[in-house]
Amino acid sequence: MAPRRPVDPAELRAALLRVGPWLRAETDDAPARTDLAAAVRLSARALEQVAPGSSVEVRVPPFVAVQCIEGPRHTRGTPPNVVETDPRTWLRLATGLVGFADAAAEGSLDASGSRAGEIAHWMPLLRW
Repeated sequence: MAPRRPVDPAELRAALLRVGPWLRAETDDAPARTDLAAAVRLSARALEQVAPGSSVEVRVPPFVAVQCIEGPRHTRGTPPNVVETDPRTWLRLATGLVGFADAAAEGSLDASGSRAGEIAHWMPLLRW
C-alpha cells in the first residue's frame, strides 16, 4: 500500500469548520455527506499521523478505520484494542467538544481492550 500523503492542517481545519455548527448543536441539519466524510477521514488520518502505530484501531463507520499508537502490532481478525463511535461523536472528540470519558459514559463511544483509552491522550486534535 502506498503511503498516505500527510494531512494538511488547513484542509483539516476547513473540513471541521464546514461541519462545526452541527457539532456545536447550532443547527439540527446534518452536513452534506461529502463534508462529513472529509472531516471524519481527515481527522482520523491526523490521529494516525500524530500517534503512529498499530496497537489501537479507531473505527468511525461508515467512513474510516485507522490504526494508531505504538505497541504490539495487530494483523488478523478482530483487534484487541478498538475504539468505535459514530461520526458526530468522533468529530466532537477530535475538536474537544466532548471528552473521551464522557463520550464513553454516555454510550456514544465503545472502547475495548486495555489500550483503547490511550487515544484520550491525543485528543483534541484541533481545538476551536
